[in-house]
Amino acid sequence: MVKIELAPLNIPFNRRLQTAAVLQWVFCFLFGAQCCFCVYVVIVLNGYWHVAALYALWLYLDWDTPQAGGRRSDWVRHWTVWKHFGDYFPIHLIKTCDLDPERNYLMAFHPHGILVAGAFGNFCTEYTGFQELYPGMTPYLHTLGIWFGFPFFREYLMSSGVVSCSKKSLTHVLSQKGGGNVSIIVIGGTAESLEARPGSLILEALNRKGFVKIALRCGAHLVPVFSFGENDLFNQLKNPKGSLIRTIQEGMRKTLGFSLPLFHARGVFQYSLGFMPFRQPIYTIVGEPIVVERNMSPSSAEVDRLHGCYLEALTKLFEQHKAEYRILEHQHLIFT
Repeated sequence: MVKIELAPLNIPFNRRLQTAAVLQWVFCFLFGAQCCFCVYVVIVLNGYWHVAALYALWLYLDWDTPQAGGRRSDWVRHWTVWKHFGDYFPIHLIKTCDLDPERNYLMAFHPHGILVAGAFGNFCTEYTGFQELYPGMTPYLHTLGIWFGFPFFREYLMSSGVVSCSKKSLTHVLSQKGGGNVSIIVIGGTAESLEARPGSLILEALNRKGFVKIALRCGAHLVPVFSFGENDLFNQLKNPKGSLIRTIQEGMRKTLGFSLPLFHARGVFQYSLGFMPFRQPIYTIVGEPIVVERNMSPSSAEVDRLHGCYLEALTKLFEQHKAEYRILEHQHLIFT
């Protein structure tokens, strides 16, 4: 039996605001798309077919926007709720060198974790200092295109700077003349999330080379990014490869394109069990760019060479900073 540890009543008000901010984010992440779809169905069933028809027309005309840079809103990105969200953990963005605003960059983010809190907090809000650290740069966080098929929810995603992770979308962002654009891809995807648990250093990266090929075709410099603490936010039920749970999860991922880990952490009013992340600090380290020369038709050997250089740069970034963030000397990244 799980012993329930209740939260004290005298918690400062600002911490309650932080909890509320993260609660709404977790809810939107897990159920936002489904709720928006249900709202659309309710509109139709209640006879407001003209409203539904107008939105359906808008959806048809606007279908390619998530693959054409999206439609961000500075107002949404500056919502105060995101300040409280970032302060909950807290989330830190750490620069190791400058980026040239006249160039485009592809940031490869690791690890995925459960809900990618570090990537969202750093690149979809304005409260961890991205604009101050990288003046003249515009970040685009890429995610699965399936989420942009849900009415209303797609507008919410794009307003924060989230766009599709399709090849077309990446190419659009990274081919913009004048530079100043940053595509952020969580390389390991949902496959890596199935390994996300405290202490895990397993990265799904050995066979992920599509982002390298796109970087070569667009001439976008590659930037390794490692987010210390990302895997410490949730526990996950044991799901070793070959187990029934893992088999079901892998089947779901191959069929639907995503799979949700069976995770748990703390609750809202108690600290023993729930779906709220633990208050663990996240330190997102942005590494030094790897110079990439544009090559519209890269060979497999050229892709492999750059991919190897990228893995070396990511390993070097991790090893240089791991001691600062409670990673033991004998612990190293494991690429699968």
